[in-house]
Amino acid sequence: MTRLCITGLAIIAVIIFAACSPKPYSSTNKAYRKQAKEYAKIILAEPTDPLNDTIKLPPYWVGTTNYGIRKPNFVIIHHTAQNSCPETLTTFTTTKSAVSAHYVICKDGTVHHMLNDYFRAQHAGVSRWGNLIDVNSSSIGIELDNNGFQEFDQAQINSLLSLLARLKKDYNIPAANFIGHGDIAPTRKNDPNYRFPWKLLADKGFGLWFDEKRDTVPAGFNYIQALRIVGYDVKDTAAAIRSFKRHFLQDTTRQINDADKSVLFNLQKKYM
Repeated sequence: MTRLCITGLAIIAVIIFAACSPKPYSSTNKAYRKQAKEYAKIILAEPTDPLNDTIKLPPYWVGTTNYGIRKPNFVIIHHTAQNSCPETLTTFTTTKSAVSAHYVICKDGTVHHMLNDYFRAQHAGVSRWGNLIDVNSSSIGIELDNNGFQEFDQAQINSLLSLLARLKKDYNIPAANFIGHGDIAPTRKNDPNYRFPWKLLADKGFGLWFDEKRDTVPAGFNYIQALRIVGYDVKDTAAAIRSFKRHFLQDTTRQINDADKSVLFNLQKKYM
């Protein structure tokens, strides 16, 4: 009986300790809520007009009844280039790092939703896709725990596919708008690395892919223009070629051959 009582007291002590001990990231979560409240104040405030003598101001404010929250239209996939999920979570909760993402997916498939989907994360940096130059303002960033030289774990990919399915449904994101960090910043980034299963994602509706049977490439095919049609920034042609080949051919070389041009010729028609 005494032994049972001691065991029971030990269990109660563990429960009390767990309830009273500080939770990981409690201080940064508090900072998150504080900043979210500040944004809420801005949203609730009446719009103000600039004081400008050339503008005739009305005597009162009229707020429209027809509006909504701006929604994301792209998903950008990254690898963390760090050695563990805890290391990445620390980076994204350190103010001086100035980087973040909406989601971090660990190797075991655990998904950390770090930022409301409607908020602007700082994940894309200086980047471009087609005419879009402020990628952060219209995208969701997803970081996969991977140091850049590893295969991607199946549990991690399974969680990613589930997450992408929800995002695509919730925000009606076009299939063509699921791309990688290396696609939008070819001179700076190579993530997710060439081992990433882009074809698997495309088969599930997340990204476009080329046909196995392709038409003959016409003489005079302008592959630089085709890269631009797909969305690549071609200011650095070699970087754009390498990014294209890494994504669609799992090849990290910068030269483009006839087989590569055949893929690109077929692919450009899907983006037109």
